[in-house]
Amino acid sequence: MKTKLSVLVAFCISIATFSQKKWTLKECVDEALKKNISIQQNKLSVELAKKDVEIAKGNFLPNLNANTRGNLNFGSGFDPVSQNRVNTSFFGGSVGVNSNVTIFNGFRNTNTYKQAELGVESSLLDLQFIENDISLRVVNGYLNVLFAKENLLAAKVQYKISKSQIDAAEARFKSGVIPKGDLLNTQSTAASDQQNVVTQENALDIALLNLSQLLQVPTEGFDVTGINVGNPSANLFYKNSSSVYDKSLGTMPEIARAKLAIENANFDIEIAKGSFMPTISGSLFLASDYAYDLKDGTVRFGSTLNQDLFTQINENFGYGAGFRIDIPIFNRFQTKNRVAQSIINKDISEFRLLDEKLRLKQTIEQAFLDVKTALKTFEAAKISLEAQEEAFKNAQERYNFGAMTQFDFDQVRTRLVNAQSALIRSKYDYVFKTKVLQFYSGELILE
Repeated sequence: MKTKLSVLVAFCISIATFSQKKWTLKECVDEALKKNISIQQNKLSVELAKKDVEIAKGNFLPNLNANTRGNLNFGSGFDPVSQNRVNTSFFGGSVGVNSNVTIFNGFRNTNTYKQAELGVESSLLDLQFIENDISLRVVNGYLNVLFAKENLLAAKVQYKISKSQIDAAEARFKSGVIPKGDLLNTQSTAASDQQNVVTQENALDIALLNLSQLLQVPTEGFDVTGINVGNPSANLFYKNSSSVYDKSLGTMPEIARAKLAIENANFDIEIAKGSFMPTISGSLFLASDYAYDLKDGTVRFGSTLNQDLFTQINENFGYGAGFRIDIPIFNRFQTKNRVAQSIINKDISEFRLLDEKLRLKQTIEQAFLDVKTALKTFEAAKISLEAQEEAFKNAQERYNFGAMTQFDFDQVRTRLVNAQSALIRSKYDYVFKTKVLQFYSGELILE
């Protein structure tokens, strides 16, 4: 009973610890990569590709087979051992072992093996491509959580200000400075700000839910640590998109995969050409015959001599070796057309590489433009917020001295709230798009 209680307590403690854990960005990425189903499937594809290498390697080895055959004969027939015609009923057959090996087949085995090794590299690149996609999705989801947290914090600050305005408005109403309508407007604004707090709490919950589902971890108690985004630099990391593109050509798996496809097509051509060449194979065999007379129940060798089974097999034992050369002369132009097909497939692979490079260049150019636009938006949002903060301070002083109506004051405060939200939104948009460029240049570091 104590053991069960201890296990239960330990389990509850572990759950509580897990629920209180705050995930870092790197931990989130690692967890997503570990649990994502598509990644697990592609890891199995890598293992399948490795087995293709083992299969191709086995083509260089000789095979080894054991065989046996038997037949029943009634009446007149040939003795399977002596090959004399006898008039009896017997069971006879043979046992043997044979081995065959391909000595030369136009380098098809060699090229198939090299092609299989390329298959492993290609599968690993497919895996890397999916891992990159998942990593970017996690980074985006993580920043969405931080964005929602900042929005919630700003909403709470605004609600706190609104609540403090109620007390001031009530005092001014009682002293006859403002009409009751202004007091009601102040209370209405506070209620609206409180509602905005609830809205931002829901947005944070949704952001946490989306990220936890991406990581496939329990949503209950899930939270992340903050990143010191601070005030992002106004300087672009890269002067132009070309510098990012040049770096990406050596880091992006889709480019390496397209290059491997061209190499694979070259091997297809060589394998197809191999059918023009002769094939040389060798063989070895061991064999023996036996016969059993069903009439008198003896093991027979020829028509007169009786022997036991093992002696008979030993006496009829034989072995040998041989070779075979197949020289292709005419096969209805099949080989010629297969070579032509392989060459066309190579041309297609080369165009796919050009297409991948063009698509990557366009993506990076768009990402670079997005960063520039996001930076301009961020800088404009900072200037706007500074102006709105000054306007709010001035309006607050005027409102406190009764020189501004509640309606006008609320208008100024609304513009301040909107400016704060715009700054938060533009800041995280700029940070994420900057990380996208870092990702394409191979310089994204997750902490």
